[in-house]
Amino acid sequence: MVIPGLWQATNGPNKSISSLTIHDNNIFAASSLGYGIYLSSNNGSSWTQVNNGLPSFPLVNSLTSSGNNILAGTNHGVYLSSNNGNTWTAKNSGLIDTNVAVIVTNGNNIFAGTNKGIYLSSDSCNSWTAVNNGLPININVYAIAINGNNIFAGTNKGVYLSSNNGNNWIAINNGLPANMTVFAIAISGNNIFAGADYVYLSSNNGSSWIAANTGMQNFGVLSLAISGNNIFAGVGAYGGVYLSSDNGNSWTLTGLTYPAGLFVDLHINALAINGDTIFAGIDDSNPGVWKLSLAGLGITEISDKESFVTVYPNPVKDNLTVESMQKSTIEILNVQGQTILRQTTEQGKTDIDISRLTKGIYILRLNSSDKTAVTKIVKE
Repeated sequence: MVIPGLWQATNGPNKSISSLTIHDNNIFAASSLGYGIYLSSNNGSSWTQVNNGLPSFPLVNSLTSSGNNILAGTNHGVYLSSNNGNTWTAKNSGLIDTNVAVIVTNGNNIFAGTNKGIYLSSDSCNSWTAVNNGLPININVYAIAINGNNIFAGTNKGVYLSSNNGNNWIAINNGLPANMTVFAIAISGNNIFAGADYVYLSSNNGSSWIAANTGMQNFGVLSLAISGNNIFAGVGAYGGVYLSSDNGNSWTLTGLTYPAGLFVDLHINALAINGDTIFAGIDDSNPGVWKLSLAGLGITEISDKESFVTVYPNPVKDNLTVESMQKSTIEILNVQGQTILRQTTEQGKTDIDISRLTKGIYILRLNSSDKTAVTKIVKE
């Protein structure tokens, strides 16, 4: 029996969940056990299976959103939907290894991690090219995160970094256990978090890592998500979603675990944040999608009542204006929690050029000296 803690079960899907993504307020949940993809347009109150065009018994390992498109990484390669999941089309030209464990977008570039390395597409998945120079042969890639020009890959042999769009990779494992499998990577400003047996933190672009695990009881960190200064970690073994609000120095259990002594695996495979709610995809004897209000944790979203910051226009095409009553740090993240843009602003008005970003949903977070505010922005 799962101990929910602060979490609430959504009304399905009653399947093991491997990945979650958010697209225009729609929540997509994927199963790696052959059930395909599910869609909720009402914050998890109901779900619909959306497998038209997918192969029979699809093992879907990863989901992401790119502009108007949703991408799925499966055991049969990459599938794309441009109509909110109503139909899917295979996009595998040049993709030699079609067992795709993770798929991530960065502007016009799409990276797919497989059991034999990494592939890059720069033409909306119409063609793929292997970008494995510096990676070991047949390396398994489980996570990819992007921060500016730096691409971080979590693998069964630790973390690798590319600073030239995947053309070359170097191992950055100083401080990590030898041949450590890294299942998740998340980036918050200059801090990189890697989910492995526990959480590891690097504040120098991966040159060195330290364990950041105080208060975390379980082994195997499978998923990470970031909201403002708050980091969430989903773990395996007995399960549990942990929260750190001090850069990983200490962690608090929020729920979704099994009682001590009950030897049943519970895997928190996926975490995704939509506005003021975080969703978790789990895999156990009672699988499905759960949700938790961030407001209940003291994590607030920007609203009309927030006196220290105003963001407009929203939706936005090219230039976003942020007005703050305090000196602040502004970050724009994609829905996977990857930092796309970061800058410091003085008190007053700041204009941000986001014309280079692809259409879709982004998260803006603003950190002042005494508070953090988060809001969703729509790029048209």
